[in-house]
Amino acid sequence: MRDKIKWFGTVAAIQPRIRLSRSFDQRSHVYLGYALRIDGSAGGRTQTFSVGIGKSLHAKQGIQAGDGVEGCCHPVEHPELESVDFYKVSSFRRLTQSRVGHPSPPPWLGVPPPLEVYRSRGHRRLAAQTYESDCGPCIWGCKMAVEMIIDQWNPSQRKYRYETFCYGPKSCPRYKAGPPRKVPGRKGMSWTEEDWADEDATSHRSADE
Repeated sequence: MRDKIKWFGTVAAIQPRIRLSRSFDQRSHVYLGYALRIDGSAGGRTQTFSVGIGKSLHAKQGIQAGDGVEGCCHPVEHPELESVDFYKVSSFRRLTQSRVGHPSPPPWLGVPPPLEVYRSRGHRRLAAQTYESDCGPCIWGCKMAVEMIIDQWNPSQRKYRYETFCYGPKSCPRYKAGPPRKVPGRKGMSWTEEDWADEDATSHRSADE
């Protein structure tokens, strides 16, 4: 593990930090905490970067966009398994609290809910371009690190990528699903995750939930 680095800055966005595991037509999630996008300095270098924090820290602090924060952290050891640049945060401190009023959504800002809320809401796939252009600040957006087991009989065969999702209201005017996603399998096979997967995951919610 490399030495800790100091960082500080303003929270530009906070979203859930979730890892997605895929094995052909099967998928599961690991709820790691939250991802902070920071405009500030890390290791003495001015930059925009992302920091992963745990659910307990967020529950205690109630972090939201506009807060001034600082702490120490480590660069991630396995970037393919993480959607953030840094993690293992210590000495976290909120320097200033956001006092900026939030405009009418979208995007939805403020303090994001507990991870259990995201789990219960379910997500829909979100076009990567839409995420980058419109959904980056939204508490309902999520960029997941995806680990894919290519062959169930040989789990060492794995591939990695990133996928973007939306946990927000189904009536959001900015939402765009993008093309269905394909999951590679053994011997050159692939499985396409069609729209029904999203419809099933969010069928318990009304359009405005």
